[in-house]
Amino acid sequence: MRITKVYTRTGDGGTTRLVGGQEVRKDHPRIEAYGTIDELNAILGVVRAFLEELPAAPGARLDAILRDIQDDLFNVGTELATPPDARWEGMYQVSSDEIDRLEATIDALNEPLPPLTEFVLPGGGKVGALLHQSRTVCRRAERLSLPLLPDQPDLASGGLRYLNRLSDLLFVMARAAAAASGTEEVLWRNPSKRSAHRSAGRGSGG
Repeated sequence: MRITKVYTRTGDGGTTRLVGGQEVRKDHPRIEAYGTIDELNAILGVVRAFLEELPAAPGARLDAILRDIQDDLFNVGTELATPPDARWEGMYQVSSDEIDRLEATIDALNEPLPPLTEFVLPGGGKVGALLHQSRTVCRRAERLSLPLLPDQPDLASGGLRYLNRLSDLLFVMARAAAAASGTEEVLWRNPSKRSAHRSAGRGSGG
């Protein structure tokens, strides 16, 4: 594939074409969905640019994981941009192979992390915070893909399932990045626990 010209002017009127040639508005559900996948991919590119702030070994490990994810996301985006009647023989679709890889990576990264005692708030250093942002955009991409299910039911076992698992992985990667950088995670201050602590304090001071 060779791209020789960046601009075409064909979208100046607010429309674009899906794979197969169908012209749609740029706020069409398919455009919203794969545009958000593109946004997520861009944020992951920013994450990779900041990985040099981590120690070399964990930084390289996370970079390799993210490189594979960026390829996967491009494939998911292609699937979302292709109506069922425009698919071609041998078209690549994300499958259980990629999802199994994500699950194995989640398990490997999560195993050495301390168990959580509360919900984690976005933070945990620059890389951790960016990975938390990536997680929220991944969830948005998943939500925006749901309207496509009636016309494309196999998304449920492929692209949608991938995005659901990816958001879990990005959460674990954020925790792993915080641990690698020696940055303390930001935990939600549960108001019920704070109230109980204050009550105990007042009782002991009588």
